[in-house]
Amino acid sequence: QVQLVESGGGSVQAGDSLRVSCAASGRAFSTHAMGWFRQGPGKEREFVAAYSWSGVTTYYADSVKGRFTISRDNAKNTVYLQMNSLKPEDTAVYYCASRIRQRAGWTLPSEYDYWGQGTQVTVSS
Repeated sequence: QVQLVESGGGSVQAGDSLRVSCAASGRAFSTHAMGWFRQGPGKEREFVAAYSWSGVTTYYADSVKGRFTISRDNAKNTVYLQMNSLKPEDTAVYYCASRIRQRAGWTLPSEYDYWGQGTQVTVSS
């Protein structure tokens, strides 16, 4: 089992920056990749970014490319999502996810095995 705990959400103004964190514990050493998803009010959960452990490769949704950066701290088993130039449409609950083996893709929730409880990010105009 892998436990994921997000932190760092909050309320900001449009144009501000915010960093959310995801600390992994348990069998975190067996992680193949970690990702961030978000779910806005009345919307389905959508892919934001992912980080491949083995290849040190990152993936981003088009809507956040150039504004968000995913990174990791191996020593702390923690993944970060730095969010810059935030927009009201970025308002959502942000979820951290991990998977223990390679899958065909990166962007579907079904391709991840473990999830955190989520952290709220609210961006006001």
